[in-house]
Amino acid sequence: MTIAGIEIDVVYKDVKNFNIRVGLPSGSVRVSVPKWVSEAEVCDAIKRRMPWIKQQRERILAAPQPSGFDLVDGEIHYAWGVPLTLKVIDYDRRAVVEIDGGYLVLYAKANTSTQKRREYLDRWYRDELRSVLPELIAKWERQLRVSVSHWKLRRMKTRWGSCNCETRQLTFNTELAKRPPECLKYVVVHEMMHYFERNHGKDFKSRMDVVLPGWRSRKALLNSVPIDFE
Repeated sequence: MTIAGIEIDVVYKDVKNFNIRVGLPSGSVRVSVPKWVSEAEVCDAIKRRMPWIKQQRERILAAPQPSGFDLVDGEIHYAWGVPLTLKVIDYDRRAVVEIDGGYLVLYAKANTSTQKRREYLDRWYRDELRSVLPELIAKWERQLRVSVSHWKLRRMKTRWGSCNCETRQLTFNTELAKRPPECLKYVVVHEMMHYFERNHGKDFKSRMDVVLPGWRSRKALLNSVPIDFE
């Protein structure tokens, strides 16, 4: 669920009390609640603790973040699950990224900074997802007989996707362009399934078993490498 613009991962467990955790390094919020508590009570409890949650997130997000790769020749980057060797080529025109055999080639000006190279590559990954997501979403809208109001891309540190059940908006992690295509399919179906079941309980899993048999193996493949492996 989303409260005050912050995505909250709510998990129902055999516990007696609420437990709110703000995780490193992304400031993700996870709330463990007793199984018998209603959704309205969960929302009220989170809203009461929102000042503390925001304070913790501000502290975490203000901390220095790792810079990742240097974006130089020889680094291994992934595209749709395939490892590719990065090759950077001096180029006087507008920057271009493309796959050439076993290489991920970045054409950019000689004095391009590391940060700018990273921006070019991130933009390319986003474009890759934008090229396949509309058709994939449309297919599952037909099969599940639902309508996605809007979807967007965002780089997230701890989640592959999210669903706002109120606005029916879906959000997908840009890192998905680095995973095998079957992983993207799993995440699309998973998030759309939240239109029917908000939580990941027995009913949610039963529905997943019906519409996407073998989803557990896709999930395992997706999570076999950490999100921020680059």
